[in-house]
Amino acid sequence: MLVTLVVALTISVASCTRADTVSRNISKAADQFRINRRIVLYNGITGECILVIKGYCSPGNYDQPGELSVTCQVGRDQYKKHFLGLSDNVTCFAEQIDPVEEDPVSLPQLHRRVAGPLHPAVSSCPYES
Repeated sequence: MLVTLVVALTISVASCTRADTVSRNISKAADQFRINRRIVLYNGITGECILVIKGYCSPGNYDQPGELSVTCQVGRDQYKKHFLGLSDNVTCFAEQIDPVEEDPVSLPQLHRRVAGPLHPAVSSCPYES
């Protein structure tokens, strides 16, 4: 029994790469509003940018197909949630604006972010960097 447990743990740890760990840590940090992002809603047929949301925002984890919700921290203990519709010609992408330091070996220690600019900018396009 002990040998089976050791083998199972070894296989599960070996299959998790450093990139997997960092990616998971960044995703968890974003859900804690610690990742500064730019989220762009884009029309792929016309080439037009529809909307840009910038700030400490987290895309929805449980959205239905064709839907996108974005929750942003706008102040200390203050949040806004945006609902966007996606279709065959409207898509979105999220860009991480600032790099973050993450440990590629261990899981993050999650804590609430209290410092830094909190006011997300919601604007119409053109897409600005």
